[in-house]
Amino acid sequence: MSTRTASGGDDPYIESRDQLVAPMQRGEKPVQDWRIGTEHEKLVYCVTDHHAPSYDEPCGIRDMLLALTEFGWEPVEENGKVIAMAGTDGTVSLEPAGQLELSGAPLENLHQTCAETGRHLDQVKAIGARCGKGFLGLGMWPDKTREALPVMPKGRYAIMMRHMPRVGSLGLDMMLRTCTIQVNLDYSSEADMAQKFRVGLALQPLATALFANSPFTEGAPNGYLSYRSHIWSDTDPHRTGMLPFVFEDSFGYERYVDYMLDVPMYFVFRDGQYIDAAGQSFHAFMKGELPALPGELPRESDWWDHLSTAFPEVRLKSFLEMRGADGGPWNRICALPALWVGLLYDQGALDAAWDLVRGWSMEDREALRNAVPQLALDAPLPGGGKLGDIAGEVLDIASAGLAARKRLNASGDDETGFLAPLREIVAERRVPAQRLLDKFHGEWGGDITRVYEESF
Repeated sequence: MSTRTASGGDDPYIESRDQLVAPMQRGEKPVQDWRIGTEHEKLVYCVTDHHAPSYDEPCGIRDMLLALTEFGWEPVEENGKVIAMAGTDGTVSLEPAGQLELSGAPLENLHQTCAETGRHLDQVKAIGARCGKGFLGLGMWPDKTREALPVMPKGRYAIMMRHMPRVGSLGLDMMLRTCTIQVNLDYSSEADMAQKFRVGLALQPLATALFANSPFTEGAPNGYLSYRSHIWSDTDPHRTGMLPFVFEDSFGYERYVDYMLDVPMYFVFRDGQYIDAAGQSFHAFMKGELPALPGELPRESDWWDHLSTAFPEVRLKSFLEMRGADGGPWNRICALPALWVGLLYDQGALDAAWDLVRGWSMEDREALRNAVPQLALDAPLPGGGKLGDIAGEVLDIASAGLAARKRLNASGDDETGFLAPLREIVAERRVPAQRLLDKFHGEWGGDITRVYEESF
């Protein structure tokens, strides 16, 4: 989730609809300037008893963040508390229950992305070794109740935690118990954005399946392969889902603005404080009628904040975010951007991917998305067969897209090798969660604590 680094209230007021469309328009870049931004979260635990460390405890989350200064990171504070660290590799921030996230820098190729990921994990592992902390690459806490988890001192989290139970039954699980990998990608024009958005939404269930890695809840199998993905189905219907309007011929920036104006607000940020506006309307804010700030009009920063509070399977800000994957270990962190860069950053691959899915109806897309959390690659495909039946073809398209980019490392290797973990999953037709379940029912003998051996 976004980390605020400056106080709101001193930027231009929103006086026209053009200012609402502007962030998306400013995202347009020529192909040579397209970048890759990868975000990944990890669960932090104490090696002695596996508890999730609090913010304030000795060698807890605060101390671990501050220890990053030895690697050149600088603290970002909110109300005197360190909530993130900023550096050349992006931002390290804390999620609601202390999950650590790297929001990586915009990079030119996947070789740089994977090197950045490796640097980050080396750094936090070194700190963890001194502090007696370990890290799990999973999509969800495998054994923790909500009550066993700490809450981090970020103002927006307190507002969201009060609001979540009003609109769904699993929103607190989303905040406290889950981890994800995401990739942020550019576009050259409104039409390019629309095509990438459609392909991203249509094939997001495949990404969810390939990265499914959350089969346990409170120490036992939960009946799902990606329970993290299932959680989103009962978090908040106003700000989640597959966005049917994206597949309409008229879709563009204006239509996404309409959607965002209808998404209820969470907060307004003023003078370093988050003001609770949960459930209130940005439409009313535009008229100076927001109950939380009566008589005040929104500023451009308020709109940027609001754009970060919708959670569909693909999200548009000044770039596109692919949001469907569970958290995972090092090699799968690198594989997610490889999948989406391969599909979306070469026009031939993008067209081939769209040809594969363009005939699906909205009902087909919704049915596939709803089936994947339980069935993963065995989810039924529109028209017959299973999702796994097209997975290899999609990877072939992505591989061709990566090969066409010709982004080589010092050894002369292109980016196609980063798809290897996904090739293995497709060949075996067994996703990461199924491998964990095999171990749970086999060599672990039903002992969920053995999962802590499955670290980064």
